[in-house]
Amino acid sequence: MHLPAHSYLGQRTYFVTVCTHERHRVFVDLEAGRGIVARLRSIATEHGFSLHAFCVMPDHVHFLAEARAEGCDLLKLVDAFKQRTGYEYRRRHECALWQPRFYDHVLRRSDPIEGVALYIWMNPVRKNLCVDPRAYPLSGSETIEWMSKIESGMEWMPPWHERVAAKTAPG
Repeated sequence: MHLPAHSYLGQRTYFVTVCTHERHRVFVDLEAGRGIVARLRSIATEHGFSLHAFCVMPDHVHFLAEARAEGCDLLKLVDAFKQRTGYEYRRRHECALWQPRFYDHVLRRSDPIEGVALYIWMNPVRKNLCVDPRAYPLSGSETIEWMSKIESGMEWMPPWHERVAAKTAPG
């Protein structure tokens, strides 16, 4: 469930996950992944957001975006990203790219931005795609010297992580 629309307006920081349709592993193709990174970066800039962290996984995209002005709207950013990339993908492959919804978390001022960013950058390691997140080609930041932050050891989990783990846990 999304929050009321006004919760996505203004100078806030958001953690977003967008999953591919039926979790197809579209971005095992590095060129497709690099294209998504480029589109995310340009659309975020166009909508007035800074990308503190991003990671394109085979079947989903994580990003941590901060609105730079009161008029910024996360819903418009995500809609534009999904519409533009989805349209291009559908033209080439004749099928949907994205799931209809996305996961989000509006960070509180007390939430550690670097901890959330580290969670994003460590995702390829947790999924056994690499041993060192610095080696993963589809991660980065526009604002943080991210490769130097990898060793910081900050722990953070998205709020839905516990709900998903509880649903899938045996017993």
